[in-house]
Amino acid sequence: MKGHFRFLMIFAALCCLPAALMAQGVDMVGAPSSGFGAINPYNLLQKHWIVAGKVTTLGGDPVAGAKVAVQPTVEGEFRLLTTNLQGEFQTEYDLNADLVREFSVVVTTNKKGFLKAHALIDFGNADRTWAIPITLRDPNPDPELLSQADMVSALAPRLKKLGSADGLSAKSEKDYAHGVEEFLDQSRPDRALGFLTKVIARDPSCVGCRMMLGLAELASGDWDGANRNFSQGVDDVRKVSKSQAGQRTTAAPPGFGRPEPALALGVMESWRHQEDRAAGFFEEALNLAPQDPLGLQEMGRMELLLHNWGAANTYLGKAVAAGASPEARLLRAEALLDEGEFDGANQELTRYLDGRDVKTMPLRVRQLWARIGEKKKIEVVYAKVKSRVNQPLDYLHNTVPELKDLVPATDQAPLDSVLNAVGKRVEAYFRNFPNTVSLEAIHQEKLSRKGKVGGTLDQKFHYLCLTPTEESELGFTEYRANLSGDAGQPQGLSDGYMLTSGFASASLIFHPVYQAESTFRYLGRQKINGQDTFVVAFAQRPEKARLNGVFKMGETSMATFSQGLAWIDSASYEIIRLHTDLLKPLPEVRLEKETTEIDFGENHFKSIAEGFWLPREVKVSVDWNGKSLRNKHEYSDFKLFNVGATEKIGKPKELRQTSKEEPPQAPN
Repeated sequence: MKGHFRFLMIFAALCCLPAALMAQGVDMVGAPSSGFGAINPYNLLQKHWIVAGKVTTLGGDPVAGAKVAVQPTVEGEFRLLTTNLQGEFQTEYDLNADLVREFSVVVTTNKKGFLKAHALIDFGNADRTWAIPITLRDPNPDPELLSQADMVSALAPRLKKLGSADGLSAKSEKDYAHGVEEFLDQSRPDRALGFLTKVIARDPSCVGCRMMLGLAELASGDWDGANRNFSQGVDDVRKVSKSQAGQRTTAAPPGFGRPEPALALGVMESWRHQEDRAAGFFEEALNLAPQDPLGLQEMGRMELLLHNWGAANTYLGKAVAAGASPEARLLRAEALLDEGEFDGANQELTRYLDGRDVKTMPLRVRQLWARIGEKKKIEVVYAKVKSRVNQPLDYLHNTVPELKDLVPATDQAPLDSVLNAVGKRVEAYFRNFPNTVSLEAIHQEKLSRKGKVGGTLDQKFHYLCLTPTEESELGFTEYRANLSGDAGQPQGLSDGYMLTSGFASASLIFHPVYQAESTFRYLGRQKINGQDTFVVAFAQRPEKARLNGVFKMGETSMATFSQGLAWIDSASYEIIRLHTDLLKPLPEVRLEKETTEIDFGENHFKSIAEGFWLPREVKVSVDWNGKSLRNKHEYSDFKLFNVGATEKIGKPKELRQTSKEEPPQAPN
């Protein structure tokens, strides 16, 4: 009896197991025979999920060493991962398919020097998974761009009250209201995501709902989720607008005419410093809502960053009239200043301040105030100045002996085509120029009034010419290191010599961005070292010019502006020689004369097919305070330079000046 009872008990226990499990036991071929406990009876009921992705910066560069925390929302353990050198991470989950039919995770990414990224990734019940893009942002955003908080405060109120006309169904009204409350009223955007995601699942055509979700994602740290929803919103609006073209209906479909998705995408593109793309989205938004204050303001901002001052002023003027934020007045003041409208800029900035003390304002505002004041001083100093551009040729021959073989021009017809062609070459030069290092030999001289050399000083340096990190910036940053590789600067200031620098950017005056700030005149053609050249005279317009030199005498400095001649190769339109003089003497710093002569030569680098015309020899002569000084710079052995190597050299410290009677640092 006892044995029979034991058999029944075992049989009963087996019968209590799920039918599916009994089938698994039969089908397990080759399972271990060490007992029932050695076999996992749930293997065939498990579902495999891969959580993998890549962490990058706004510019698309991979972020290595980022900490990625993965927390499943229902089942599964918390895991902490670290990205590899390519910014990639991956982990896998095997979960019971009967218990977990839909899978989602919260991914939080941290890296020192970046804002935390937070994303809710819903895989649903799909069998496939995908690479999760995660974008980390700088915690110190560009102050010249619209802030995230300002974008949310400008767009979210428009979307707070949505209804059936916007595509929001009655079933979704409560979830949408809860999501809006969590996001806007309770300032908990991460808690709003679940509610708003449910709304989009029910009402995918509700563009306003999708916009609110995107704004909440952005505020919670999910750049990529926001970008996807804004992009989908733009696509939906385009489809609706296209279907409505040429049709007359009594009720417009949901999403018709909504500018918010394009506005949001435009702002995000501006944060990536893609000004042209941003302007395209703002233009699209303004086509839908021509008087939208945010669209007008941000379009004006992009035109300002693209150096289109007139267009910027027009858009920003309309933005102010349409009721845009005070930021529009500040931006318009910048546009007016760059157009040379000092009084208008001052008036607009005064309206922006609205009685507030400028000393208490952010740095950007204080800098604009100082720029306006400096421009007013320049206007007074250079009032009614006459440049050589309009002088007769015989005068130019006498003052610039190099013009003795010039074949004079009969008219100015070729000028526009020459400026256009050389502008393209200069633009390409600054766009494509790599970081370089060369050998710089500096020969400094002190001269008597009769030109007799009274003292010399010779020095050699490694000269580093580095390009800016932002595409919108023009020009170069230069560093010097002594021949042993340590940071160094030319000596001789305390012994009566002068210091000169900044010649690699001399051709910027012909860049399309800056050409409107100078007056040009076509003089004719001339042979220079066997090369046929166009000769163009130029003179800066101080009231408009943003390019200028700086002449320092002790603690006093003055902005300098130039006039001069350029010899431009008639075949390649490369500048092969520049001759510049002061636009006018500056008695304020006892500067009577300053002449710079630059000869350029073509240089090639092994890994780059394109040749670059760089300064080979530079001569700077100055008459200052009754003294004559002359510097000669020679550059050779140009090589490509890896920026990472600059860590040892560092940024040179500014030289201390001990007396107001010290020799000057000539224009940079």
